[in-house]
Amino acid sequence: MRWTIKPKPSQEKIQHLAQALNVEEFVATLLVQRGIETFEEAKVFFRPSLSHLHDPYLMKDMDKAVHRIEQAIANQERILVFGDYDVDGTTAVSLVSSYLKTYYPDVATYIPDRYLEGYGVSFKGIDFAKDNGFSLIIALDCGIKSIEHVAYAKEKNIDFIICDHHRPGDQLPDAVAVLDPKRDDCSYPYDELCGCGVGFKLIQALGINKNQTIDDLIPYLDLVATAIAADIVPMTGENRVLTYFGLQVINSNPRPGIKALVHQVKKQTLDITDVVFIIAPRINAAGRIKHGNHAVELLTEFDFEQAQQFASEIEQYNTDRKGLDQQITKEALNQIVTNNEEECFSTVVFQEDWHKGVIGIVASRLIETHYRPTLVFTKSGEKYAASARSVKGFDVYNALEACAEHLEQFGGHMYAAGMTLQAENYSIFKAAFEKQVQETILPEQRIPEIEVDAEIDFDNISPKFIRILKQFEPFGPLNMTPVFLSKNVIDTGYAKKMGKDDEHIRLFVKQNNSGGIASIGFGLGKKMEVISNQKPFEAVYCVDENEWNGNITTQLRLKDIRA
Repeated sequence: MRWTIKPKPSQEKIQHLAQALNVEEFVATLLVQRGIETFEEAKVFFRPSLSHLHDPYLMKDMDKAVHRIEQAIANQERILVFGDYDVDGTTAVSLVSSYLKTYYPDVATYIPDRYLEGYGVSFKGIDFAKDNGFSLIIALDCGIKSIEHVAYAKEKNIDFIICDHHRPGDQLPDAVAVLDPKRDDCSYPYDELCGCGVGFKLIQALGINKNQTIDDLIPYLDLVATAIAADIVPMTGENRVLTYFGLQVINSNPRPGIKALVHQVKKQTLDITDVVFIIAPRINAAGRIKHGNHAVELLTEFDFEQAQQFASEIEQYNTDRKGLDQQITKEALNQIVTNNEEECFSTVVFQEDWHKGVIGIVASRLIETHYRPTLVFTKSGEKYAASARSVKGFDVYNALEACAEHLEQFGGHMYAAGMTLQAENYSIFKAAFEKQVQETILPEQRIPEIEVDAEIDFDNISPKFIRILKQFEPFGPLNMTPVFLSKNVIDTGYAKKMGKDDEHIRLFVKQNNSGGIASIGFGLGKKMEVISNQKPFEAVYCVDENEWNGNITTQLRLKDIRA
C-alpha cells in the first residue's frame, strides 16, 4: 500500500471556517477538503433538508414527460415501466410503477433477461409491449443510446419516455421526452443522479401536478437511497439529501420488501455501508442468478408475509451467487499461477463454464490479489463475453478502445466495462490488451493507494469529535469516510490474530500518554510482526463505533500499519 496524504487546503480558509463553526482546525480541514468553506455551506452539509431538492421541472423535457403520462392516463392507455436488471434499474422500475399504480391501475413492469436480451432496451421488450397493447414505455436507467430501439417502437405506434443518467451519444433517441441531467442542453442544477434518482424527479413532477408535497413522496426514498448507494454515484448535493432521508425510511418504516430483506440478516439499524453490502447484493442477486423480475416483485409487494417468501428466495439466490463467485475466483487465481502470469500488467482469464452473472464480481475479487486492470471472460452463445474492472486512475474503457479491432462490441466507463468478441480473437486480444496496459499504466497505478485526510493524535479523538464525524454521514464518493494517520502508536500487549486463517488482528493501542483504544485490522494478520514487543508503528485508520451487547465504544478500523 502507498499512503498519500491529501494536500492541505489554505490555512486562511481553514481558520475562517474553524472560527465560524467553533470547531478544531483539523475538523475544518476535513470540511474544506470536501468543498465546504462557509458557515452556510456547512449548515446545508450538516443539516440536510428536503427543501434543498431542486424543482423537477428544471430538467429538460420534464414537462413533456408529465404531459404524455397524463395523456395516457386520460386516454386509458396501457403503460409499461421498463428498466435494467441491476439495483438501480429494478429500484427505479419499482418506484415509478408503484407510484403510478396508486392512482392508475393499467401499469405493468418489464425487466430484460440478463442472458437472453442483455443490457438496456431490447427489441424483445418492445415486441412484448406491442403484443400486449402497451402504447407508452417509460425506460429507466437505460435508453439514452437506444436510437434504433426507439425508432422500432415508433413504427409500432409505441411512445418512449427515457429516464437515464448515463452520458448521451452524439444523437438522442427520438422519444417523446428524454430526461437525463447529463444532456448537454439540460441545465438541471445537479447532474450526478442515478437512474432511480431521475425516476424520483419524474414522480416528484407528477406529484406537483396532483398538489402533492415532497412529504407525500418520502415513503419512496428507501428505494432511492438503495439505488444511490449501490450505483456508487457521488454522495453530494441531491444524492446526499435523498440518501439521508432514505436511510431514515429504511430504519423506521421501510416497504415490506426491504423490511423482509433486513429481517433476514437480523440487524437493528442500517447505515450506508449496510445498504451497500446487505441490501444491494441481494437485490442484484435476482438478476445475476435468476431474473430481475424477482427483485421488482419483492420491492413492490405490500403484504409482508408474501414479501418474506420473496426475500427467502432471493436470499437463496444470494447464497448461490456467493458460492459461485468464490469458486470462480479460486479457479481464476489458479489459472494465473498455472500460466505464470503473476507478473503481468493485466489479468485476462477465461473459462467457458463460468457463470456470466458473477464475472464482474470475480474481476473485482481478482484485483484484491493481483492489483491491475482485470478482464474475466466466459462463453456466451458462440461468443466470449467479459466484465472488466480497473484500478485507481487507469481508464480501462480507453484501453479497450485501443484494442477495439479485436472486439465485436464493448461499452462502459473508466472503471468498469463489458465486451464480447469472437472466440478465435481471444488470444490476440489478450496479447493486445496486455501490451496496451503495459505501455500506458503509470508505476504508481500498480500499487494500491490509501488516501489520508489528515494526521491527528489520539488526543483529538474526543466524544465531540466523534459526534461531528457522525454528522458527515452518509458517506460515499466525494464524501468518503475520513481516513486518519497517527504516528508513534504502540500496542499495549493484547494483540492477537483472529479469523479462520489468522488473517485479521485485534489490538489495543495507545499513543504517548493517551488512554488505550480498541482497534481491528481486517486482512492485516500478516503484519503482526510490525506491532510485536511494543515497537512503535504508524497507522492509517477510520474512527468507528463498535456496538456489543448494547454498549457502544470507540474503535479504530485499521486500513494499514507500518514500522
